[in-house]
Amino acid sequence: MEERDHKKLGPELDLFYLDPVVGKGLPMFLPKGAFIKRELEKFVIEEETKRGYQHVHTPDLANLDLYKKSGHYPHYKDSMYAPIIIDDEEYMLRPMTCPHHFQMYLHKPHSYRELPMRIAELAQLYRYEQSGELMGLQRVRTFCLADAHIICASEEQAVEEMQGALDLIEHTASVLGLKLGEDYRYRLSLGDRGNTEKYYDNPEAWEKSESLLRDAMKARGCDFEEAADEAAFYGPKVDVQMKNSNGKEDTAFTVQYDFCMPDRFDLTYVGEDGENHRAFVVHRSSIGAIERIMAFLIEKYAGAFPLWLSPVHVGVIPVSDAHHDYAKKVHEELTAVGLRAEIDLSSESMGKKIRNAKKEKLPYFIVVGDKEVESKTATLESRSGDSQNLTINEIANHLLTEVDTKALS
Repeated sequence: MEERDHKKLGPELDLFYLDPVVGKGLPMFLPKGAFIKRELEKFVIEEETKRGYQHVHTPDLANLDLYKKSGHYPHYKDSMYAPIIIDDEEYMLRPMTCPHHFQMYLHKPHSYRELPMRIAELAQLYRYEQSGELMGLQRVRTFCLADAHIICASEEQAVEEMQGALDLIEHTASVLGLKLGEDYRYRLSLGDRGNTEKYYDNPEAWEKSESLLRDAMKARGCDFEEAADEAAFYGPKVDVQMKNSNGKEDTAFTVQYDFCMPDRFDLTYVGEDGENHRAFVVHRSSIGAIERIMAFLIEKYAGAFPLWLSPVHVGVIPVSDAHHDYAKKVHEELTAVGLRAEIDLSSESMGKKIRNAKKEKLPYFIVVGDKEVESKTATLESRSGDSQNLTINEIANHLLTEVDTKALS
């Protein structure tokens, strides 16, 4: 539906735009869009930290040998950018973080007591998408991925961590107002034993890992579809599938079982017996690429975001010039407590100012006239049409509670 298309709404609401001089597939986030992006990133870090994830930061590029070690090169060569020559060595803009995280794990020995170890990062990644595949924020050439890799001591622990990752996905989705079976669905993405060029050659490991994931999904008691030839090259995965306003489906989040990288990187831990044991790995993303989830949310809410995600919480509208001073005082008091408030001091009529506030999809606006100046109050109106006369302190507390609880209404 065109009225919900994020490619149309994004520029109209001053969230983002694509600049041909900067380049195709490289979105430019304007202040309002940058705010939403930061709020989503902050939300991810807070939720993951509560669940024992350790957030790290790794470089945006690495020596090409790292991707040869992981097997991503040449498996994903076509979606990687050309090597950069630095001091006679080849470096790559990273298309994924897993090799960085595995090298970080290897920088010192680890005991079984430390596992599972949940390594997370909000990582800027770079992938080549063909011009015909580029689409707004949904398919871009650089994006920020809410990524994580969980090092486990056993298959049983890996399955538990996958369930925990799916619990996290369902929680974050619910906070964002997304419903399983309505806004997203599960897909179990399987490999192809016969295609050893595309997939890691270990039929026994594929059989076992696919069975583990299938049983895990059945244990959740939710519907899921199986899809052949959609796995990662190193193992099967559970994909969270969403549709955009045009009906095209994309993978938004994912949880992957990896039986390949522990061998390639020699990932081990010291067991209770004092000996080294092979670790197990789970890859997962809690809300996927920030850009892609923003595209889905713009379309889900048609730009009328819940208050906590709204670039502007409340607009302040004086009836006339005579009310400017009081309107400024109201604006200052709301801003001082951390609310994002805008004030319209233009010469437009009050009716036009209100229409502009609605056009910008502001969750709330405050009208200030003679009555409000005299009573030292303000009339708070929501975009749903409800209005009430309150003190500034009451308005601030009402809005801050709605922001803090991440209410959807």
